[in-house]
Amino acid sequence: MTRFSTEGKTATGRDLFKDTKEKKAVERSSDTPVAIQLGEHGRYQIKSGRLSGEYVARAFPKPPTNARGLIAEARGATEEAAIAALHEVIDAREVRRTDDRRADPTTGFSIPSIEEYAEAMAQVALSRPQHAMLTALAFAEDGGMSEASLANAAGYKSRASSNRAFASAGLLIANYLSLEATSSVATDEHDGTRFLGYRGKQRNDEDPGNWLLHAELRDAVRNAR
Repeated sequence: MTRFSTEGKTATGRDLFKDTKEKKAVERSSDTPVAIQLGEHGRYQIKSGRLSGEYVARAFPKPPTNARGLIAEARGATEEAAIAALHEVIDAREVRRTDDRRADPTTGFSIPSIEEYAEAMAQVALSRPQHAMLTALAFAEDGGMSEASLANAAGYKSRASSNRAFASAGLLIANYLSLEATSSVATDEHDGTRFLGYRGKQRNDEDPGNWLLHAELRDAVRNAR
């Protein structure tokens, strides 16, 4: 849902444009932004103001996050026009991303791109054990990791606790990326795992199969190292 608010939230111009050199107040021209309006659109923070005679709106990762960097930008004849144009840019970007997702041949589930997974991991609040599991799986051999090995990599004594944490990480990422599981996939307490990966070949009745990450998530984790 689109939301935009300017109530009681302003910042100096240098907070919006990192490359704008700091100047004394007496040196500022009338075109230099005095106050930057803050708002939201979907999962992004919107900053808008006037720069060099133009109204500019920019999208950034929404706090709190350690992620940095410009997501998208738009300009307009007025500040409202710039914001509206930016909303359109972001919406078009989301549609394009969704359309470009790979369909899993087994489940029909749409797999996010490397770019999407990387953004999500930088934004969501994954715990240290969850990060450890994803990292261990990303650098595991092609056969993946057993439940016991994955639990050990994250410091869990219980495989059940490890599986819950793994599923929870998947749900966090799915919520951020607005992912939905297909109805053809049976639901259970570990639904969130399908957003991260899948099981390898089951060796026997007591072995559910090794965990493997989706190739896109594996590459996103590797690239972040």
